[in-house]
Amino acid sequence: MREEMSQEREYGTQRLDGLLRCWGLENHDLVQAAGLAAQLTHKQVQRARQGRRLTLKMMQKMAGALNAAVAQRVAPDAEPYAYLHRDLFSYARGYDPTWQDPNATLYPSHE
Repeated sequence: MREEMSQEREYGTQRLDGLLRCWGLENHDLVQAAGLAAQLTHKQVQRARQGRRLTLKMMQKMAGALNAAVAQRVAPDAEPYAYLHRDLFSYARGYDPTWQDPNATLYPSHE
């Protein structure tokens, strides 16, 4: 019974993890970008990356923090696409597995 409940809450590595890697971001960058008002912790970010089921409110906080962190990484004249929770989590309503990141051309180069 306990194992069944655990499987319902675990969804595997999420798209959020891949986007953080592409942007060269760490968990701390999201926590810092979220600011004090969002009260986002490193543990929450890690769980989100690993696929632990989050509430809608927490998914939206993660998307907001990612958008804030990305805004700090791009040129001032660039207007990056604002990520939505459905872009980041495979269990979110409206998730599209074929989605392509419109910000891919803005990723920092990792030389």
